[in-house]
Amino acid sequence: MRLFRTAFTELLCCTLLGHLRNGLALVLAIAFIPIWIAVARLCTSGHVVSIRLDAISTPVSAPASQAGQVASALGALTMVAGFIAFTETFQSREMDRRLLLAGYPRLPMLLAKLAAVALTAALLALYTTILLWISLPVRHAFPLTLALAGAGLVYGGIGLLLGSLVRGELEGFFLIIMLSLVDTGLQNPVFNTLMDVAGVSALPLYGVNQLALSSTLTPHIPWSHGLPSLAWSAATGALALLVLHTHRPSRSPWSRGARFRTGR
Repeated sequence: MRLFRTAFTELLCCTLLGHLRNGLALVLAIAFIPIWIAVARLCTSGHVVSIRLDAISTPVSAPASQAGQVASALGALTMVAGFIAFTETFQSREMDRRLLLAGYPRLPMLLAKLAAVALTAALLALYTTILLWISLPVRHAFPLTLALAGAGLVYGGIGLLLGSLVRGELEGFFLIIMLSLVDTGLQNPVFNTLMDVAGVSALPLYGVNQLALSSTLTPHIPWSHGLPSLAWSAATGALALLVLHTHRPSRSPWSRGARFRTGR
C-alpha cells in the first residue's frame, strides 16, 4: 500500500509538472477562455431572447449576450481541458512505456492520470466561474462551477482517451475541436433558442449546459442535470484506462538487437 501511494503521488506530481511546462496549454488556459467570453459579449446583441430549458420546463427570457457568454465559456473550457489531457497523454506515452518496462506498477499510473484530469477540470472551472462572475450577474456561482467542472471532466476524459489511441497530435487536436464545436454549437441558445435538435440530449454537454444556463440566468438549480456529465466522464475515463491497461509495451528494435548481440 505504501508503494502504491508513493507511486501515485510521484506520477501525479510528474503529470501536473508536465502541464506547467506546457507553454501552449498555459496560454490557452489563461488567455483563451477570457478572450472567448469577451468575444461573445462584444459580438452578441443585448436583445432579450426566449430560451427553452428542458431542465426547468419553462421558457426563460434573458439577454442574448449573457446566454452567449455562458455557452462560449463552456466551449472554451472543454477545448482547453481536452487539449491539456490529450497533449500530456500523447507526449508521455514513451515515458509511460519505459516505466512499465522497468516494472513500475500500472494502476497508480492510470489513477494519477485521472486525478490530474479532475484537478485540471476543477481549476479551470473555478477560473471560468470567476471570469463569468465579473462579466455577468451570475445567480448561483457554486452550481455553475460544478457544471463547468463536469464539462472539463468530460472533455478531459475524451482527451485522455484520444491521447491513448491516435497516432498523431494533429488528429487528436482536430477531433477535440470538432467534437467541442458540434457539442456546444447545437446547444448554444443564441443560435438555437428552442434547442430542439433531434438527439441533442444525448450529447456529452447537454446536462451541464442546462445546469450552467439555469444557474446563471434563473433562480432554479436543476442539480440532477449534472449527473449525465459524471456518467460521460466515467465512461471516457474507463475507456482510456482500458486502453492503457491492455496496451502491452514492447521493447524497441534497438534494445532487442543489443540483447541479441550480447547473447542475453
